[in-house]
Amino acid sequence: MINPVSKAAQSTVLSAQDLVKTYEEGGDRVDVLRGVSIEVHAAEIVAIVGASGSGKSTLLHILGLLDSPTSGEVVIDHSTCTGLSEAKRSQIRNRHLGFVYQFHHLLPEFTALDNVAMPLIVRRVSRSEARKAAHELLKQVGLEARERHFPGQLSGGERQRVALARALVTQPACVLADEPTGNLDRQTAKAMFDLLVRINRELGTAFAIVTHDIELAALAHRQLYMDNGVLVDALEYRAKHSHVN
Repeated sequence: MINPVSKAAQSTVLSAQDLVKTYEEGGDRVDVLRGVSIEVHAAEIVAIVGASGSGKSTLLHILGLLDSPTSGEVVIDHSTCTGLSEAKRSQIRNRHLGFVYQFHHLLPEFTALDNVAMPLIVRRVSRSEARKAAHELLKQVGLEARERHFPGQLSGGERQRVALARALVTQPACVLADEPTGNLDRQTAKAMFDLLVRINRELGTAFAIVTHDIELAALAHRQLYMDNGVLVDALEYRAKHSHVN
C-alpha cells in the first residue's frame, strides 16, 4: 500500500450520498445500487473491487455524471449535481473530472498529441496552447517520443498511457478509471498502475479506480468492495466473510 494521504490533503473532491439505481427488466425490478455513499479526497487513490455485475461500473458512471441515479445525490467541487441540465453536467465533467476506460477510446485519425489535446480544444483553448499542455502530459507519462504516432502505431500499454494523459490534461480534481488495466497483460498492467501511483504523488490528482485485480487494488490508499449493490470497506468485507467461512 502507498503512504496515507496527509490530513492537509483530505478535502473532499467528489462524493455521493445514498445512491440508488434501479432498472425494470421484463417487468421485474433490478436493484443495481442500494444506498451507496462514497467520498474521494484530494490526492487520494480509492480502489473499488467486486464481482462482475455487482454495480461498480454503474457507480462510476453516476459519479462521472454519465448516468443519473434513481435517487441520491452526487457532489463535485462542493456543488450538488442533482437535476442539472446535460449541458451543465458536461461542463462539470470537462472542468473537474477525467476518465480512463478499459479500452482507450482514442481517435484513430489523430496523433497521440492531438488525442491528448482534444479535451482542451473542446474547451476552446487555442490549438497551440492545447498541444503545449498535451506535450507536457505525454512527457509525464514517458511518451514524448511517440507524440506524433497514431494509436494504431502504439502498443496497448502506450495507448493506455495516452488515454491517461488525455484524462489529466484538463487538470481534473479526480480521474475516474474503469478497469484501466483490464485489457493489458500482467506486466503492463502493473506498470500502468505504478504510473497512476506516480501521477497521484507528483500531481496530487485523486483517482477512483474500478478494478477486478485485488493485488493492484492493494496499492491504493483505500479499498472498497461492491457487494450486490452495497459499498463496504474491503477489510470489513474480508473479515466478515472469512468469519463466515
